[in-house]
Amino acid sequence: MTGFAFGQTVERDRRAQRPDPYNPDRTVPGPWSEATTITIDGAWVASSSSTRAETATRAQILTEKSLFCQPDDDVLPGDRIRADGVEYFVHVKPAADRNPFTGWQPHLEVPLEDREG
Repeated sequence: MTGFAFGQTVERDRRAQRPDPYNPDRTVPGPWSEATTITIDGAWVASSSSTRAETATRAQILTEKSLFCQPDDDVLPGDRIRADGVEYFVHVKPAADRNPFTGWQPHLEVPLEDREG
């Protein structure tokens, strides 16, 4: 399976794990300045859905973004995705399920957030 013919350059950053200074039995992510970066070829960051959110004092439209890439591309929760000068963060475990009857597997859709926390 190949990527999108007119995809874009997408970079994935992953921080190395370090010992937690407060609990030596745990690890925590290191700084972004020491992250390893790979390029995901043939990928695409696009809007996946929009939702209108209203309260008594304001109304807004929230647009969700997703990374679309190959099912075997290395993307995990905690990663940072960079595309078109914008940084996004992965907070969920991506999955591309395979059809049990035909073996067909779609591209991987990775929901993104524009803030880390």
